[in-house]
Amino acid sequence: QVEMVESGGGSAQAGASLRLSCTVSGLTFSNYAMAWFRQSPGKVREFLAALSAKNSSHYGDSVKGRFAIARDNSKATVYLEMNTLKPEDTAVYSCSARWVLLSFLPNEYEHWGQGTQVTFSS
Repeated sequence: QVEMVESGGGSAQAGASLRLSCTVSGLTFSNYAMAWFRQSPGKVREFLAALSAKNSSHYGDSVKGRFAIARDNSKATVYLEMNTLKPEDTAVYSCSARWVLLSFLPNEYEHWGQGTQVTFSS
């Protein structure tokens, strides 16, 4: 059974930095592309960043230059480093896994974490 657990969420002031983690079990982590998405009330799920099994990365336009994705295969963990945070970054952040190849489409990911709420105030 695949389990994906996000951590690092909470509240912070705009302009701060925050790092989210997602630890995975139940699959061969190094074979999977990992991604981060977010969703806020009334909005569609938004692609943020993805890292393929071969370590190629892709970012959504809204976070390019501010967010960075990284993985540690030895810990089966993917990270999302978030900088220069804005109130509009408030959302539930979720990690996801897909076999080998990255995608920016949420319906192409096979496994999901439960999500972690991140709230930024001005």
